[in-house]
Amino acid sequence: MRLVIQRVKYARVSVGGKIVSEIGIGFLILVGVGREDSEDDIMRLAKKVSTLRIFEDNNGKMNMNIQNIKGEILSVPQFTLYADTTRGNRPGFEQAAGPRMADELWQKFNNRLKEMGLTLKTGLFGEHMEIELVNDGPVTIIY
Repeated sequence: MRLVIQRVKYARVSVGGKIVSEIGIGFLILVGVGREDSEDDIMRLAKKVSTLRIFEDNNGKMNMNIQNIKGEILSVPQFTLYADTTRGNRPGFEQAAGPRMADELWQKFNNRLKEMGLTLKTGLFGEHMEIELVNDGPVTIIY
């Protein structure tokens, strides 16, 4: 599983010109699911997300996590995080999970974050989405 986490002031996802989800301060997480991923990966990464300290405290140090600031998460599936660009000019996606497995594990990842008490909204699996955001910092973390 690959995650690209962006600290945002706000983010929103639109499909067909209609907003389907939006958040205020928090994380926009692009989630890629690989063929070899398991529920152990979900548990490990959900814990990392919930404790990732990239929000500033009163002294300007990144010491606060998403729970400390009562932030929100927007989780968006993105199979292209598994792009193989080692050959030619067209990426291959052989290492990405198939749609059924990817959707299932993405949903389980989202559910785990909710079980941890995090406020979560999502994009739409398998849809062409437009994402609008204000990256705060910018701060971007890759797991």
